[in-house]
Amino acid sequence: MRVALVSLDQRWQDKDANFERCSEFAHGAAAQGCELVIFPEMTLTAYSLDMTALAEPADRSESLRRFGELARAAGVNIVFGASLVVADTNKPMNTLCLARQDGAVDILYAKIHPFSFAGEDRALSAGTKLGVAEVAGLTLGCSICYDLRFPELYSVLARSCNAVVNIANWPVRRVAHWRALLVARAIENQYFVFGVNRVGEDGNQLAYEKSSMIVTPQGDVLEPIESQRELDIYDVDLASVAEYRRAFPTVADKRYGLYKTLYEGTEC
Repeated sequence: MRVALVSLDQRWQDKDANFERCSEFAHGAAAQGCELVIFPEMTLTAYSLDMTALAEPADRSESLRRFGELARAAGVNIVFGASLVVADTNKPMNTLCLARQDGAVDILYAKIHPFSFAGEDRALSAGTKLGVAEVAGLTLGCSICYDLRFPELYSVLARSCNAVVNIANWPVRRVAHWRALLVARAIENQYFVFGVNRVGEDGNQLAYEKSSMIVTPQGDVLEPIESQRELDIYDVDLASVAEYRRAFPTVADKRYGLYKTLYEGTEC
């Protein structure tokens, strides 16, 4: 399959300007044969916790509508992030969404680990469910930014997924962690990891550098077939996941039941 990672230089809290650029990238990627286009966390706003101004009701979200129309017009599947007030909790959540090429839009996942260091746990509700979707031949697990530091989530996703995506706004001062953790999650779980980070500078004067990447099940960083400042296009061999897991079956040797027993019995 062919996939595009867009390291969008997000305009601070400017949904219209960001969507216009997303549209350009989506149409451009589709014209080059991409089946899936992935944008960073909080795609149309950048990482802002001003939920009063930015969060949208999920059942009448303008952002979901726009991405659905874009996916249908471009004929490509799109992963994007949005701050949405979900009916289940009536509270804002940091979500990962999928707009399918037929125009349907799914809210796949709400971030399980809010970034307490920045106060995200006070501004947004934490998710409580895994996010998994079938798209373009992928069984795709979902995660957002800070989730990357919690390997338990990725280990559970290994039972059903051949790839996991992490959409992020991960600043340059900790980007070495980003790169190392993407590789570690792929090696631990023998699936593709798609890490999509932004570039530029945000409204909090945090800087971001080009660091989006795809890591193979063996832990190698995949080379794009085309690379620009904000756009990288890759050809991904999905059959290699099953082949590698058969040849070196570490995922098959995971002992989920025992881990649960050990965790529940610990006094630490």
